[in-house]
Amino acid sequence: MLLEEQRYIHEDLERLEQGIADRMGDEPKQIRDRLNRDHEVSQLLDQIQKQSAILLSLYEDKAGERSKEILDISSGDPFKEFNAQYNKIKEHHGNYPSEQAENSEQWYKPRKGPDQPYIVESMFSGEEAYGRYFDLHTCHEAYLNLPNAKRLAYLQYLEVFDDFQPGKGGIKRADKLTDDYFKYLGDLASYLESFMRRTRPLENLDKVYEGWEKEFETAWEKDEVPGWQKEAAAAKKNAMSRNLSTSEAVWCEACEKEFKNENVYKGHLNGRKHIKAAEILAKWEETAAVGDSHAPVALAHRLRERAVAEREFRVRKLTSAMSTEKDDTRVNVERRQGMTERERAQELENFYNMSNTPQNQAPEEEEDNDDDDKIYNPLKLPLAWDGKPIPFWLYRLHGLGQEFPCEICGNFVYRGRRAFDKHFNETNHITNLKRLGITNTYLFRDITSIAEAMRLWEKIQREEKKHHVDDGSVVQMEDAEGNVMPEKVYLDLQKQGLL
Repeated sequence: MLLEEQRYIHEDLERLEQGIADRMGDEPKQIRDRLNRDHEVSQLLDQIQKQSAILLSLYEDKAGERSKEILDISSGDPFKEFNAQYNKIKEHHGNYPSEQAENSEQWYKPRKGPDQPYIVESMFSGEEAYGRYFDLHTCHEAYLNLPNAKRLAYLQYLEVFDDFQPGKGGIKRADKLTDDYFKYLGDLASYLESFMRRTRPLENLDKVYEGWEKEFETAWEKDEVPGWQKEAAAAKKNAMSRNLSTSEAVWCEACEKEFKNENVYKGHLNGRKHIKAAEILAKWEETAAVGDSHAPVALAHRLRERAVAEREFRVRKLTSAMSTEKDDTRVNVERRQGMTERERAQELENFYNMSNTPQNQAPEEEEDNDDDDKIYNPLKLPLAWDGKPIPFWLYRLHGLGQEFPCEICGNFVYRGRRAFDKHFNETNHITNLKRLGITNTYLFRDITSIAEAMRLWEKIQREEKKHHVDDGSVVQMEDAEGNVMPEKVYLDLQKQGLL
C-alpha cells in the first residue's frame, strides 16, 4: 500500500531527526570522537534526503496509484482491503517462519560500547592525526620531480606549496604548461578537496566550490588572475608592483628572479641563462601578439593556460580556507624534527593507544576513572594535542617561560621567542603599524614600543627628504667651450676667473 509506505517513511524521518538530535546533544572532548559524530550525522542527513525524495515522488503521484488507492478505501469495503493485506503478511511469515522482527527504534540511536567501530579510523593516515595535519609527502615528491623546480625540503615546501609565484617556490610560466605540472596540480587539489570533505562533513562544500569556480571565471574574463595575464604589458606591470625584499632590489622578468641591486642585475644580463630566458619571453610575447591568421594556435595555448590557472586558483583557495591546518602542519613537522627516535616512538604509541580506546565509556567506568583523569600540572605547563602537559624540557627548549609584551598589539603578551618572532608577520601587528601611519613595516621588526616605532619612522622620513633630489630644480650651465656643469660649479669657476 502506498499510504502505508508514506506512513513508514514519515516515521523513519522522525527517527532520523531524533538520532541527529541525540548525537548533537553531546559534545565530545577528543577530536576523533567529534569528527566521528559529525560523519554519523552527515550519513543520517544523506538518508533524510534520500527518504524525502522517495516521499516527494509518492505525493506527486504521477501514475495516479495513490489517488486510486484512496478512492478504493473510501468507496469500497474497508475490510476487504484489510483482509488482503493481512493475508499477504500471513503468507510472508508462513514462508519465513524463523525471521525475527527488528526494533526500528534502535536503528539510529547512538551506539555505545568498546566494540563499536569508528567511521574515521580508515579515513586518515597516521600523519594526518584525524584531520589535524596535512600529509603532503606524496605531493612533495611529485614537486621535486618537476623540471626546473627548486630543491625544497619538506618543511620549506609546506610554507610555499600554495604560492605559485616564481620567486617564492613556484616555477616559471613556460614550465607550467607541461603534463607533469598539470598532473601535480591535479593531485594536490584532489588531496586538499578530499581532506576538506573528510574534516568538514557537515558543510555544503559543493556550494563553496561552485562559488570559487564563478570567482575564477570572473577573474579570468577580466584578465586579473595573478601570474596569468594575457598582455605582456600587464605582466610588466605586475613585475613593477612586486613586493621585493629591499628598496634596491631589481626583478628580472625574463629569468623571473630577484637580484640584490642594479649592478648585480646588469652583471647577469650577459649570462647564457638570461639570454635563453629572454628569447623564450620574446617568443611568448610574439605569440600573445599574433594576428587572426594564427588565432586557433593562440586560442589553444590560452586554453591550456586557463586549465593550469584554474587548478592553481583552486589550490590557493583550498589552502586559504584551511590556513589553520597548514600552520599546524608546519609547526608539527618542525616539532617532530627536534624529537629523538625514542620520543617519536612514544608519541606514536600514545596515538595508537588513543585509537584503541572505547568510543564511549559506561557511566560507572567514567565515575571510577574520575581520579585517574585529573591532570597533575603544578607548573602550569601548556597542554599538548593529547590534553596532557608538554614535557618540562620542551617547555625550557622553546623558552615558553619568557614573556614578550607588544605595545603595538595592545600590550598583548606572547609566550616564547618563536611566537614573538612569528607575530611580526601576522596581520594584527602589520595593521596596527599601518594605523600609526607606518607603511614600510619590514624595517620595524623587533620593535614593540609605539614611541620607539614613531621615532624610527620620523628618522626614516627625514633621511628620505634629505637624500631626495628634485631633478627639475637642478640647473645646468654651459661654458663657451660647450662644457655642461651644475650652476653652483659654474658660478664658483666664474668667480675664480677660470672660465
